[in-house]
Amino acid sequence: MINLKNPNLYNNRELSWLQFNTRVLKQAQDESLPLLERLKFLAIYGTNLDEFYMIRVAGLKKLFSAGIIVSGADRLTPLQQLKEIRKYLHQEQQVVEHCLKEILKKIENEGIFVKSYDDVNQHQKNQLNRYFFENIYPVIIPIAIDATHPFPHLNNLSFGLIVKLKDSDDHSIERFGIVRVPRVLNRFVELESGIYIPIESVVAKHIEDLFPGYLLDKYAPFRVTRNADIAIEEEEADDFMEILEEGLKLRRKGEMVRLEVGASGDMEIINFFNRHTNVYKDDIYKFHSFLNLSSLWQIVSNKDFAHLLSPTFKPKTLPPLDNNENIFTTLEKQDVLLYHPYESFEPVVKLIQDAAKDPDVVSIKMTLYRSGTNSPIVQSLMSASESGKQVTVMVELKARFDEENNLIWAKALEKSGAHVIYGIKGFKVHAKATLITRRKNGKLKQYAHLGTGNYNPSTAKIYTDLSYMTSKDDVTNDLTRFFHFLTGFSKKGKLNELYMSPSQIKPKILSLIQNEIRKGKDGQIIAKVNSLVDEDVIRTLYKASQAGVKIDLIVRGICCLKPGIKGVSDNIRVISILGKYLEHPRTFYFKNDATQVYISSADWMPRNLMRRIELLTAIKDQPSKEKIIQILKLQCSDNTLAHELLSDGSYKKIKKDAADKTINNHKLLEDYVNRIAKASKKETSNHVQQLINRLFIES
Repeated sequence: MINLKNPNLYNNRELSWLQFNTRVLKQAQDESLPLLERLKFLAIYGTNLDEFYMIRVAGLKKLFSAGIIVSGADRLTPLQQLKEIRKYLHQEQQVVEHCLKEILKKIENEGIFVKSYDDVNQHQKNQLNRYFFENIYPVIIPIAIDATHPFPHLNNLSFGLIVKLKDSDDHSIERFGIVRVPRVLNRFVELESGIYIPIESVVAKHIEDLFPGYLLDKYAPFRVTRNADIAIEEEEADDFMEILEEGLKLRRKGEMVRLEVGASGDMEIINFFNRHTNVYKDDIYKFHSFLNLSSLWQIVSNKDFAHLLSPTFKPKTLPPLDNNENIFTTLEKQDVLLYHPYESFEPVVKLIQDAAKDPDVVSIKMTLYRSGTNSPIVQSLMSASESGKQVTVMVELKARFDEENNLIWAKALEKSGAHVIYGIKGFKVHAKATLITRRKNGKLKQYAHLGTGNYNPSTAKIYTDLSYMTSKDDVTNDLTRFFHFLTGFSKKGKLNELYMSPSQIKPKILSLIQNEIRKGKDGQIIAKVNSLVDEDVIRTLYKASQAGVKIDLIVRGICCLKPGIKGVSDNIRVISILGKYLEHPRTFYFKNDATQVYISSADWMPRNLMRRIELLTAIKDQPSKEKIIQILKLQCSDNTLAHELLSDGSYKKIKKDAADKTINNHKLLEDYVNRIAKASKKETSNHVQQLINRLFIES
């Protein structure tokens, strides 16, 4: 009997995440992609790494400092994990810098130049000098550090210059200082379209204007990262909004967990800085390129060079939503399943907008996790409330890094008269659900939307997600119970047709896997999640593999399961898909289940299954089921964007043989949706329906 609790059978969560970000980096290294597309992936890599240090590394450091020895199924201690993370990132930094250098050299042939102040001609230097005094000098902050000028507090992700100065009259007198560069200033000064000068290069040339009477001896750009996790004592939260607002202020002052410095930072400069900040030596990263990779978005977003990005795809509205029929009438006839961003998110927005305007609609209930800025959905909810409709909105204030935005929306919704719920004590509400109640023929009729992604029209253009809309009573009745649970008190929180965490989703998933185990070699599972961490789920999947069940897992990010281990996971294959779109749906196929297909807001992680309010939805509508199964099978056969996880925790890019057909699921889905949209304008509705039903089989 194999011990399925053996630590060697599990990947470490944090190191698995680093492997994910390495796959993002590999996209930046992919020479088949347009140059700015590659630069975009470097920006994403940098943003991801910032958040990883702010949350995950900061959390491990707190555990270590507290002397707590806790670990996952792999049994690595916090200190062991920190050592592995630092080793991994210091090695990968060289790859990152080489990749950036290569791309910047190649984009010069396209008319994009990133240069220092010293590398431009005199005319351009004059322009930069003028720009400095007109745009930088009034807002920049020079700070002397001495006995009467204490070291300043530096907010999370603060950027600036460490400077060593000499008295212009007596060079033996030395001073240190800091120049803070506020975020209101662009990371690069754009001389003209295509010529970018890192702002520190300009500021360094004017240090003596900022510190009159002193000469610049040496300097280095710096960037600091702090612990950004907010600890909220909900038991003591009489006013949760006030507590959260205070937490957001404290986030800027969390423990410093990383220091990044430019290559010009010698040990004297670093030691001066670190005497005041006390960053552990292995959390100091010295860059020969410029700091803050996420700032590359400034270059990537230059519309003059849009041709150096992957071609944009315009999402399509397909039958049955491409006509002028009332959307409620459509949903009374049939269920609708949309796959974003290939199929437009606009019908979801229109559902809320139409409900807000429809005089027969009496109530709208909705969960909001990350709605984005200038949200048309929130605007419609406010209009509905102001017009007298009953509007109930669960705004999850604890959605990490969206807390401030959600506070703003919560206050605006309350002001409009909506009933706003700020969360459930001890849990985050991560479910994506809308319930609309409408009068029809003297009775009340309900309509539901359930999704795998957030109600955010902006991210819906770059995240793949599923939207399911229905007016079936079994679903809408359960959603009524779900919203009653959110607004009231309930110890059970049990639904009949839907499944809700923390009480129902994990047992249901385990039960579905067990059912396939009973079928043995006739069993089959295809599951798509963002992350797979939960030990009970992994062990049950191992047992399924041992029973002969064929298992395909599409896991974008963290995967603690190890496939391909003889006698344990021989029948499990794990792939990760990275490409033009961010893979975000959670969807599952179980061959021998009567329903077969499910969509969910929940990943297979303890936090989602045990510490969040999530929903799992059985898709019983036959066309919708077939659509999901075909999407899953198409992605399992991808040989262009997929990386396969090996039993040692590393990934290899899947390479097709010369005789194989190229399968890029993102491209095939774009082409397929374009074909339907084109046919719907020319062909009979019957022919279009046949094309839709055929789905991707021919691919």
